[in-house]
Amino acid sequence: MTMKNQIKTAILLAVLTAIFLFIGSFFGKAGFYFALIFVGLMNFGSYWFSHKIVLWMYRAKEAKQSEYPKLYKVVKEVARLSNIPMPKVYIIPTNSPNAFATGRNPKNAVVAATEGILQILNEDELKAVIAHEFGHIQNRDILISTIAGTIAGVISYIGAMARWSAIFGGGRDDNKGNNLISLLILGIITPLAATLIQLAISRSREYLADETGAKTVHDGKALADALEKIEKNINVNPLRFGNTATAHLFITNPFRNIGFLSFFMTHPLTAERTKRLRAMKF
Repeated sequence: MTMKNQIKTAILLAVLTAIFLFIGSFFGKAGFYFALIFVGLMNFGSYWFSHKIVLWMYRAKEAKQSEYPKLYKVVKEVARLSNIPMPKVYIIPTNSPNAFATGRNPKNAVVAATEGILQILNEDELKAVIAHEFGHIQNRDILISTIAGTIAGVISYIGAMARWSAIFGGGRDDNKGNNLISLLILGIITPLAATLIQLAISRSREYLADETGAKTVHDGKALADALEKIEKNINVNPLRFGNTATAHLFITNPFRNIGFLSFFMTHPLTAERTKRLRAMKF
């Protein structure tokens, strides 16, 4: 399953890159390279500083071991099992249950948990959740999401330029019909396709982190139980601050869980995740 998810990610990134090159063939070189440099700098800047940005965004404070002994115990144990240096541990002041990991590599990793998740999960379930987050660190998902975000961002940026071109008369010549079709492809279809592929990559990495985490603690049931508890509680107590653009960082969508339009979700359906986890053999 691990190899299957890795291959799926590689294929999706290849398709996203193909769309990117396709866009480049339509657009002028100057605008194309400007978009590439502009979006690339923004995304790779966030790659280096994303942990600081997201911790600030969610009002996270570094947790004191004396105040959160259970959380520290679990993080230390999972770090040992994962053979990863002990990361910094943060607490997010909300009763909405969730957790995330960030940091560009294992040496700069950060694990954050909400106060709410500590209240609803037992120790085995919490360990499984933290192992899932360590799975993202092990699998270099921050880097992968940055690459996907950069390519999709360039496509969306150029798509916006194409839409403005259409509004201000980009098709005023003898080939007006062909130009309008090209602008339609550039402005609407390709950005939508890029977004769908980016979201599919995010869902694929969640499956991979589930699998990695379950293997780390040799327990798929605990993570499945934790995911069901988290979803049930988020449905009545979603996160009320932050930014939906960072939803993919969390173990499940912290704002709302929708059981339809799965193509537009950052996470796989919980029912599918728990089904896979409970079917794992150790």
